Amino acid sequence: MASVSPCVVISDDEQGYDLDLFCIPKHYADDLDKVYIPHGLIMDRTERLAREIMKDMGGHHIVALCVLKGGYKFFADLLDYIKTLNRNNDRSIPMTVDFIRLKSYCNDQSTGEIKVIGGDDLSSLTGKDIIDTGKTMKTLLELLKQYNPKMVKVASLLVKRTPRSVGYRPDFVGFEVPDKFVVGYALDYNEYFRDLNHICVISETGKEKYKA
Repeated sequence: MASVSPCVVISDDEQGYDLDLFCIPKHYADDLDKVYIPHGLIMDRTERLAREIMKDMGGHHIVALCVLKGGYKFFADLLDYIKTLNRNNDRSIPMTVDFIRLKSYCNDQSTGEIKVIGGDDLSSLTGKDIIDTGKTMKTLLELLKQYNPKMVKVASLLVKRTPRSVGYRPDFVGFEVPDKFVVGYALDYNEYFRDLNHICVISETGKEKYKA
């Protein structure tokens, strides 16, 4: 198995940070337990991932495929850092962008069924290199194989330690986190909390308030 890059490992006993230490939208004040990964730390780690991707991919043409909706913030920030590196380095990566939308959650539980409910014509991936971001990667990778990409690389901001894991590990990982349901930075609970900059642990009050 190919080696994967190291990541920031957050331990099971990590309690996070009090909400009143950060700027939290008032409409979510009672819906969150803790700030788990502050926005500044997310951005710094994403910048480092961009450097690792540039080093690993060399000069290959990349189709950067974003998994909507939960991946859009990480995807946009990652590409911004890659574009900055392209402008300021002797070696740069030619890159095009595409999007796909998957749905697998209802409330805080996975339905076990992956629905492809959006995206452009994926035939553009034929013979190309891919950096992918998002969830439900194993199912998505099976879908992508139908288009015969030259190579596939997966970047994910978060990987959870969970007994439900199928054992798949992305090539580039920002943070390995305990089995908690987290929201923010475009990660949602029934479409809420995408407008939250930090990654936070949702409270039981929040789960009940926004339950489908």
